[in-house]
Amino acid sequence: MIRGFRGATTVMENEEKQIIDATAAMLDEIVTKNAILPEDVVQVLISATPDITKTFPAKAMRVFRDDWTYVPVMCMQELDIEGGLAKCIRVMLTARTDLSQKEIHHVYQQQAIKLRPDLKEEHQ
Repeated sequence: MIRGFRGATTVMENEEKQIIDATAAMLDEIVTKNAILPEDVVQVLISATPDITKTFPAKAMRVFRDDWTYVPVMCMQELDIEGGLAKCIRVMLTARTDLSQKEIHHVYQQQAIKLRPDLKEEHQ
């Protein structure tokens, strides 16, 4: 079965190291908590709000784990919605898994926890 694994995080500043570190931390938690292997990944789509301009958050894919070199990843700009969460990076990772939708651990870190308060218990 192919399932979607969601995540989001924020950075304090539009700074390359913060963007890469925050994205890598989010991806690492998604991968670890869901036992995802790189060969099971179909694709990783990463979006960032328009106020993130110093680097591609997808660059984190190449630094957080050596065995993810050939995983297809794409970056795009998130919609600029009035009142939306600033300096936010979102991910949609699709992968083959035996997990049911209810068993999937979606990851929301930093200020992005506000995006899915219904999943709060998962973050404790």
